[in-house]
Amino acid sequence: MGFFDRLKAGLTKTREKLSNKIDELLGNSTKIDNELLDELEETLIISDVGTKTTEKLMENLRRGVKKAEINSPQDVKIFLSNQIREILLEEEGNFIRVDPPHVILMIGVNGAGKTTTIGKLSNYYREQGKKVMVAAADTFRAGAIDQLEIWANRTGAEIVKHNEGSNPSSVALDAARSAVAKKMDVLIVDTAGRLQNKFNLMEELKKINRIIGKGIPGAPHEVLLVLDATTGQNALRQAELFSKSAEITGIVLTKLDGTAKGGMIIGIKEELDIPVKWIGVGERMDDLRPFNAKEFADALFGL
Repeated sequence: MGFFDRLKAGLTKTREKLSNKIDELLGNSTKIDNELLDELEETLIISDVGTKTTEKLMENLRRGVKKAEINSPQDVKIFLSNQIREILLEEEGNFIRVDPPHVILMIGVNGAGKTTTIGKLSNYYREQGKKVMVAAADTFRAGAIDQLEIWANRTGAEIVKHNEGSNPSSVALDAARSAVAKKMDVLIVDTAGRLQNKFNLMEELKKINRIIGKGIPGAPHEVLLVLDATTGQNALRQAELFSKSAEITGIVLTKLDGTAKGGMIIGIKEELDIPVKWIGVGERMDDLRPFNAKEFADALFGL
């Protein structure tokens, strides 16, 4: 099964909640009237697309109907698919374009799948022939260092670690210097689960960000926020809070295969203008792949 087929299968619950409901509405309608539009709006909101994004989609849909660009209920699904694709469309940016080492700082709350994502990213770049190093700067969570070391061994990545409870910034700086000395292509830095109600942890995140830049000027080159798709609109709130402490360059959306709330990916891009860079649709090592807006929209609507 190719990745698109796995993506389509992974979005089954979301598709049943959003696309299939839209199909049901359109199938029972012979014309586009206010009642149909109101029901469509309700469907988008309860599918975790987000209130602001839903308002924009419905405004464009009503405008399309008024201009006779949408003439039948059957036209609506294709129109919505194209609109969502345009919202999500982002310049391809997952491949390394800076002088190595390319530094990626990973942030996110505990339980979102951050460490697992680092392992899968390591595997992805290793398959491209890149030399990968990971830094165990999550020194607070019990077992986090051991978990990252297991992934490093599985993927063939090098690891820089200190003892549990060590200063996270020191780990990050040592890793930066080591990555330069060993001529690594990619350095991926793990961080503690940044609880949004813990101001000191947010400040520590800013500190790590600054310290990495001392070891490698211009780094980090990417700051990826890992979000659990099953949390729905809560993920949008997490993104809003984290963006106040870090210049997030992209979102990694995990666990799409286990949720009916995959529509929240649209709201995050539209409301925060933070692109989704990677998506995960399973437990396999290769179930994390660069995000493709067209594939996502087609899989979401079963096209």
